[in-house]
Amino acid sequence: MLDRVIDGHNDLAWASRTLLGYGVEELADGVPSTQTDLPRLAIGGVAGQFWSVWVDPVLQGAEQVVGTLEQIDFVHRLVDAHPERLAFARTAADVRQAMAEGRIASLIGIEGGGQLGGSLAVLRQYARLGARYMTLTWSRTTAWADSATDDAHHDGLSAWGREVVREMNRIGVLIDLSHVAPTTMRHALEETTRPVMVSHSGALALCDHPRNVPDDVLATIGAQGGVVMVAFVPTFVSQARRDWWEAGGEGDAPVVGVGDVADHLDHIRRVAGPHAVGIGADYDGTDVMPDGLADVSGYPALFAELRARGWSEADLAALAHENVLRVLEASDRDHEPFLAGRAAPPATVALVPAVDVSTREGAL
Repeated sequence: MLDRVIDGHNDLAWASRTLLGYGVEELADGVPSTQTDLPRLAIGGVAGQFWSVWVDPVLQGAEQVVGTLEQIDFVHRLVDAHPERLAFARTAADVRQAMAEGRIASLIGIEGGGQLGGSLAVLRQYARLGARYMTLTWSRTTAWADSATDDAHHDGLSAWGREVVREMNRIGVLIDLSHVAPTTMRHALEETTRPVMVSHSGALALCDHPRNVPDDVLATIGAQGGVVMVAFVPTFVSQARRDWWEAGGEGDAPVVGVGDVADHLDHIRRVAGPHAVGIGADYDGTDVMPDGLADVSGYPALFAELRARGWSEADLAALAHENVLRVLEASDRDHEPFLAGRAAPPATVALVPAVDVSTREGAL
């Protein structure tokens, strides 16, 4: 199973909404308008994919919940339409079974705590529908957590935000620290009792994009057994490209290639450890990817670069799939009892309705 990649983040669901009318059949063949389709996933050696279910924050409140359910529906329909190539997966055991069968394990990640609509009951329902991670914020600060790319309102997590982390632990939903402010990262790492993931970010030491992770957080994630999955987004992995973009993006863009992504993997391996590094490319979440990594068929080029840099076969297997499977498995022990109705009951605060009906005019 060497080099068979389990990628932490792919935005095909939203791309399919906007480009394909949520169609799934056409993905069996080449789709030039997307960076992802089934033939290119096979060429890329993709063995597992966390499909991101993101919604545009122009949607508000319950609209975000509806949009998220539409995205989850897409993932289920995609798998159902291609059962010979895809297998729906919830646990590490499910993923390994799909890999043994030669099918791509398909998992779900919720990309933003705003998609809860303020309700932990919604979180529980997403988990029952197959969601195995939730990014605590997207690019905007929520009512309970600060984003990396918005104004800070909570100095990290609010008290209720810490309750969200505890409930995620209880039901086996992985805490994803992409998109969140470093203060939020540190608070979540203080609170969690399970290893966390970073589904699609880079190393701040190499590129000062606010979406990237500081070294102290990388080290803590490694010490706690988590995984940091490196995105391929050019402005995340190249300081020159970020500087060009921040200056207005005029003239020719600085070239970004496979080596820039490999630099981030090298750095995270040094700081967090070889057990803590993974891949979360963010295909179909950005318009342009590095040279040599234009679409999901490109992963072999990255592994060739890492071999040339002296990565051992054991380290490459850990990067490709074993690290993220270990982190997923650590929360399977919570998720499986939750699905079976055997988990410890939620805290009282986790049962509070998002809307107080008694405050509404006309309430009985």
